[in-house]
Amino acid sequence: MTLNERMEASKTSIFKAVFPNTTNHYDTLFGGTALKFMDEVAFISATRFSKKRMVTISSDKVNFNKAIPSGTIIELVARVSKVGRTSLEVVVDIFLEEMYEEKREKAISGVFTFVAIDENRKSIPVL
Repeated sequence: MTLNERMEASKTSIFKAVFPNTTNHYDTLFGGTALKFMDEVAFISATRFSKKRMVTISSDKVNFNKAIPSGTIIELVARVSKVGRTSLEVVVDIFLEEMYEEKREKAISGVFTFVAIDENRKSIPVL
């Protein structure tokens, strides 16, 4: 499998309903919860790509462009965008969908960096 095919195969999507227990005092998705969801889907994508133990080393350029209200559906889409020797970057987008309308738009995007590690938690080649 080529690198590009492997990157495409690691694309991962997760859907979630936004319920009141995940929102802030404005009744929109709490930013920390969004980051948690994003890190989770990014980790899955990175692991699917490398088939190695992966750990998050940074999150970067997270843009909260649109508030996500309670009572909506979100889709988190992660894809490996850059591969180094021991690390890789995963771009994550969150799309907002209204439950009862044909409306979908990108609300949040960010980049997460992961490092491959061995059983002693030392960095190893991603591939």
